[in-house]
Amino acid sequence: QVQLVESGGGLVQAGGSLRLSCAASGFTFTDTTMGWYRQAPGKQRELVAAITSGGNTNYGDSVKGRFTISRDNAKRTVSLQMNTLNVEDTAVYLCNAIAVAAGTRYRGYYWGQGTQVTVSS
Repeated sequence: QVQLVESGGGLVQAGGSLRLSCAASGFTFTDTTMGWYRQAPGKQRELVAAITSGGNTNYGDSVKGRFTISRDNAKRTVSLQMNTLNVEDTAVYLCNAIAVAAGTRYRGYYWGQGTQVTVSS
């Protein structure tokens, strides 16, 4: 089955940096668009960044120029480097895969369990 396991969240002061990682299994990683979303209390889940199988990237407006998404196909990981963090970045960050699970034919959205990022002022 598809598994997405995030790591790297934590508490950081405003202006600081964090790096999140997501380890993926259960699907053909090289064929899959991967992304990071976030959800803050009382707010809708929003796209942070996404990267296609070909390496094209897309970012939410609020993180452009501060966050960088990357992927390592050999390690089956996707990472999110977050710089110049501010308190508005506080949220649960979730790894996402638009994947065809091994043994199936259908592409679906899959989610990790999430990792908390808290930015203090």
